[in-house]
Amino acid sequence: MGGVNEQLRSGALRRSLGLRDLVVYGLLFIAPMAPVGVFGVLDAKSRGAVAAVYLVATVAMGFTALSYAQMVRAVPRAGSVFAYARAGLGEGAGFVAGWMAMLDYLLIPAVAYLFSGIALNALVPGVSRWVWTALAVLVTTGLNLAGVRTAAAVGFAVLALEVAVLAVFTVAATVELVRHGAVRDWWSPLAAVGGFSLSAVLSAVSVAVLSFLGFDAIASFVEEAVGASAAVARAVLWCLALAGLLFVAQTYLAALLEPLTPQQLAADPAAQGSAFYDTVDAAIGHWLRTLVALSKAIGAAFAALAGQAAAGRLVFAMAREGRLPRALAAVEPRSGVPGRALLTTALITLVAAVWAARRDDGLDQLTSVVNVGALTAFVLLHASVIGWYVVRRRSRDLLRHLVVPVLGIAVLVAVVRSASHPAQLVGAVWLAVGLVVLAVQGVAAGNR
Repeated sequence: MGGVNEQLRSGALRRSLGLRDLVVYGLLFIAPMAPVGVFGVLDAKSRGAVAAVYLVATVAMGFTALSYAQMVRAVPRAGSVFAYARAGLGEGAGFVAGWMAMLDYLLIPAVAYLFSGIALNALVPGVSRWVWTALAVLVTTGLNLAGVRTAAAVGFAVLALEVAVLAVFTVAATVELVRHGAVRDWWSPLAAVGGFSLSAVLSAVSVAVLSFLGFDAIASFVEEAVGASAAVARAVLWCLALAGLLFVAQTYLAALLEPLTPQQLAADPAAQGSAFYDTVDAAIGHWLRTLVALSKAIGAAFAALAGQAAAGRLVFAMAREGRLPRALAAVEPRSGVPGRALLTTALITLVAAVWAARRDDGLDQLTSVVNVGALTAFVLLHASVIGWYVVRRRSRDLLRHLVVPVLGIAVLVAVVRSASHPAQLVGAVWLAVGLVVLAVQGVAAGNR
């Protein structure tokens, strides 16, 4: 028993997750109804082509999913993109990839917790949204510390609830369209209202990518997966495909029923956040609006649970390799989870989420910076595939190991260039801080 405990403390995670558990974690992190919170923003930005936005975003993330599937087989380590860039590009690039991904993994759960707090505050206005937000953090952190199997079991139940509510919305929206017809043109969710604009769609894609972030977190569980890298590779691809299908379907239906034009939404930013709820209320009824809001509140909290779990494993992996304090690499003997890393990320997420919940512009502040960190890390992921397989001559399959990564980099660079200037600025500052940390670590290593 002492030997097992020592092994856990020194960084060995316990294999207990099957393919279904991995897909559940990915979909739970993404959330099947993720577009609900940003539907109005995307509709306004894309001039009504919100379903086209999610089609493009699915393709863009598809290149990234394929690169993840390649690298998780080559480097089956818990650090995900940190481990891949380290193996394919070297120590420095690995640290930068992990550092940029950390910005994503720490703030995405904060955004999800804030979504939960906002939705619960709408249902129970007497309790401040920051209180609901903090409560969601505490409950899900407790589940994560209880063990990965416990969190996965509860997550599966929550995911089933979200899928059921989405099915109710789909049936109700379809019945409404059959009975009374569409408010907008049937092709408008794909072709836009008043003329298609590729630049407008790409600008919206830079926001829509937020809905997908999380499928990549599956890779961080490779050391806890039964079937290891092969199971994780399949789960990543399945998760992205299912999410893309769900996102396109629900936004297509909602756009057809949207009573406001994209131009009206663009002129009234305050209406964008509740656009999906208002559409459901006007077209179907208040009962479904309440059901969707409740599902969003619960689903967002458990999306944050999966995100917090992935963030903890990223911190754990970087600490295990000496890139963060080694004390964070301890694994709990009872639960088999990286407890200290989880608590550290939970504390940071709690502070960020409660801070945002107490501000009127908190949601805008958080969502504006999340994507850039993830997209930068994804660029390094694609470069890692080229470095590992092509530069080191491990493969002659140029389609999977050169063409796909290059196309992925091109798409991601285009999306980053379309992101808001504040998001680009924060991403640049975070990168600069990471480079300073890397330089300090290099100097310290040279002096030893």
